[in-house]
Amino acid sequence: MIIRDRDGTPWARVSCVLPLDAAAAWALVADARHHARWVPLTRVTLTAPGAGDRVRRPDDQAPEAGDEIAAVSGPFARQGAPGLLDRMRVERFEPPLGAVPGAAVFVKLGPVLLGTARIEVEAAGPSSSRVAWSEAIYLRGLPRAWTVWAGALLVDLMLRLVLARAAREARPRPTQRTAA
Repeated sequence: MIIRDRDGTPWARVSCVLPLDAAAAWALVADARHHARWVPLTRVTLTAPGAGDRVRRPDDQAPEAGDEIAAVSGPFARQGAPGLLDRMRVERFEPPLGAVPGAAVFVKLGPVLLGTARIEVEAAGPSSSRVAWSEAIYLRGLPRAWTVWAGALLVDLMLRLVLARAAREARPRPTQRTAA
């Protein structure tokens, strides 16, 4: 769905309920390293500030504010080929705590895509949670008013696909019975 904020900027916003408690849903959708499984033709790297340089954050460490994400999309991006680079900085990374929803905010740094992405996770029951993912993007070098609406429409489609894939991944797998 396309919504507008107070200044009229259109945002793509998609939500769904996952069959996971809020902590598990947060770990699944807020960590951008998982997004490569759902965004077609994309690889994702998460780096943390280091001593004078950025260092790759280990997979067993949660992202933190200040980390940077490099998502590269293209026909052979997953094999290491170049593609469209979407650089982001984690501005906020606050997991849900009891009845308080969690929120992750990513600022898009370019070189082509600019804007903001936000992921919110809140408990929707003891073993389910509601995830809302919203983005407002525009293209560098073109008038923002021209590209923000097109961006919202395209991102809306992409978010629907991404959350559908995340929901499919979150569903419990049926146990297979074997003949005794």
